[in-house]
Amino acid sequence: MSPQPRSRVSQRIGAIAESATLAVDAKAKALKAAGRPVIGFGAGEPDFPTPDYIVEAAVQAARDPQNHRYSPAAGLPELRQAIAEKTLRDSGLEIESQQVLVTNGGKQAVYNTFAALLDPGDEVIVPTPYWTTYPESIRLAGGVPVDVFAGPENGYKVTIEQLDAAVTDRTKVLSFVSPSNPTGAVYTPEETATIGRWAHDRGLWVVTDEIYEHLTYDGVPFTSIATAVPELADQVIILNGVAKTYAMTGWRVGWMAGPVDIIKAATNLQSHATSNVANVSQRAALAAVSGPLDAVDEMKTAFDRRRKAMVAGLNAVPGFSCPTPAGAFYAYVDVRGALGGERRTSAELAGHILEEAEVAVVPGEAFGPSGFLRLSYALGDDDLAEGIGRIQQLLSR
Repeated sequence: MSPQPRSRVSQRIGAIAESATLAVDAKAKALKAAGRPVIGFGAGEPDFPTPDYIVEAAVQAARDPQNHRYSPAAGLPELRQAIAEKTLRDSGLEIESQQVLVTNGGKQAVYNTFAALLDPGDEVIVPTPYWTTYPESIRLAGGVPVDVFAGPENGYKVTIEQLDAAVTDRTKVLSFVSPSNPTGAVYTPEETATIGRWAHDRGLWVVTDEIYEHLTYDGVPFTSIATAVPELADQVIILNGVAKTYAMTGWRVGWMAGPVDIIKAATNLQSHATSNVANVSQRAALAAVSGPLDAVDEMKTAFDRRRKAMVAGLNAVPGFSCPTPAGAFYAYVDVRGALGGERRTSAELAGHILEEAEVAVVPGEAFGPSGFLRLSYALGDDDLAEGIGRIQQLLSR
């Protein structure tokens, strides 16, 4: 009796969708390498170099033999302590160092968190548009993402009525991201507190992504849901990292902070998956989180300038409607008025823009429903102007 044929790739891994943002960025870079003058609005990656004092800390760390060895899986003790102090400074939440797990970038923090919280069939409410990694991490952990879409008419922010409609007896977690990737929406302090109390009253965990905490504009404040609703303290996980604030995407240092039992469980997982984050990167992150925010403020000034230029330029494209983002460094454009004919979806429109205008954008399908495009303005002023000009020229014909 011959054995039954089996799939070469497991169903669990085979079902994972490729990161759409990284796929767009990779395609743009491949076309550039082939000699095409592609401008990429895909990846959320600051174009600035990592500040000098952080790089110098890494150089010194590379020369120190103690950093050539294994270190604790949860992170260097001094970095965990610095992150705890930074959390108090920026989020207003007092935590201990043992409540911090240092991870290989923010994505590992997301994965570790859902793996530690979810059992098969547990549901996670995911306000939509969402960051593309969230649903996949939830599914990998055996959970079920439940999308709750908030469109431009709601400022891309979900309401309590929408959340109420999404709750079932299987709901365990609410994902909360403010400032938002991909929309740039920022919940007000009052909205944040209302949602936090709603989650607390229903006994839900809240996984809050604060990686864009320092990037808000026009006087809009950042509000940590953990601080807005102190009674959430035992059922909230904060996700963060150095990538966006300090232009350190390639250094791969993120973290999760929360109750000790969840951090211990996630640390056990990480001890078998990757063990410690590279020590040189951890030393660089230590310099970042314990240092000044002057370089951050300089980058924010540039992002603000580019934000205004991008919104004005996109709103000049026929069929485009681009609200002004209050945070992060993305514009989320409603392009439903530009669809039709051979371009019925935003994915088809994005493909058309890449092939004809040599501009890479990410379609809304990566973040939820079709009909939208995400463009990052974390690139140089000249490239931004040139890229938006190409889109205007292409779609004004």
